[in-house]
Amino acid sequence: MPVILCAAFTALGAEEYYAATNLWKATIGPGGVSSPALGRDGAIYVGTWQGHLIALNSDGSKRWTFKTGFEMASSPAVGADETIYIGSRDRKFYAVDKTGQKKWAFHTDGWVDSSAAIGADGTLYFGSWDRKFYALNPDGSKKWEFATGGPVLSSPAIDASGVIYFGSNDRKFYALNADGSKRWEHVVGGAVISSPAIGDDGALYFTSLDGKLHALNPDGSKRWELLTGGITQSSPSLAVDGTLYLHANTNRCAVSPEGKLRWKADIWMHPEEEWSETAPAVLSTGVVLFTSGDGLVMAYRPEGKWYWNFWLGGPSRSSPVVGPDGIIYASGMSTELFAIKHNVGLAESSWPMFRANPQHTGRVGGPR
Repeated sequence: MPVILCAAFTALGAEEYYAATNLWKATIGPGGVSSPALGRDGAIYVGTWQGHLIALNSDGSKRWTFKTGFEMASSPAVGADETIYIGSRDRKFYAVDKTGQKKWAFHTDGWVDSSAAIGADGTLYFGSWDRKFYALNPDGSKKWEFATGGPVLSSPAIDASGVIYFGSNDRKFYALNADGSKRWEHVVGGAVISSPAIGDDGALYFTSLDGKLHALNPDGSKRWELLTGGITQSSPSLAVDGTLYLHANTNRCAVSPEGKLRWKADIWMHPEEEWSETAPAVLSTGVVLFTSGDGLVMAYRPEGKWYWNFWLGGPSRSSPVVGPDGIIYASGMSTELFAIKHNVGLAESSWPMFRANPQHTGRVGGPR
């Protein structure tokens, strides 16, 4: 059983105490950077470093396995009809139905590490190492493509009006209209691998390998930037009050809506090769969940005080996912995915976790 440590009941008060216990664990094979996504019927979908897309039932039993041609760094996204979309390093982007059968595959000229965003009309948006950003129709036909000056690892985000945002290794952050035309671009000092988060007011937040957390207005003008020193691809998440949470190398950080560092906490142990790259998840109580190179799901109170932690069996490069029932799904670099029993759901913010919602649609106002 994983070791679970909880803050003292008497210190927190009965109304604020929520135990986190191991509900089940499932063997998925060597872990990677793919984060789980949830279907509306309770299915859990995750990609693996062995090139498998695995579907689990809500009790942790295996539903099916779909094999691609190479390893996966992309995370799955689940459409309104329960089709699962995921990229692979075999240079293809896949659509798989809820029974595990391939619907179609779209070929690119590079690895597809970018996780798809799903528009309100079902359009699929993702980038590739071939330096292009793609829009596909739900049937897999190409709608349009947009060329950038570098590989596109960043996973896109879609705002409430349908504008698509993403970064490229060409040191630019892009805004595109739904027809593929460029709305604007913003140049920063390093590659943009981070998946952007979108605030309630349309503000855009992302990190860059220039060591900064960037905040832009919806028109592309700079709102502020904060030097964190972080050179990993960690993506930010947002609390209801606008506080941003993210990793910066070995630190867990909270940043005010005005761009001021509120607090930071060093991860428990941090060999350089396990610097944190994951996005936190913010709960309705304001508690924030982090996974990182220390192999723990670590929960913090909004003021930065440690709350509880859960051991994943090894360093994690996969962001946690929280279901509508409060169950937390997370994996380390070991062979297991954990379901952690908890009774607190996501914060009602515009972007409370990686890809905005449990289906990973990457869209403001998407399903919860």
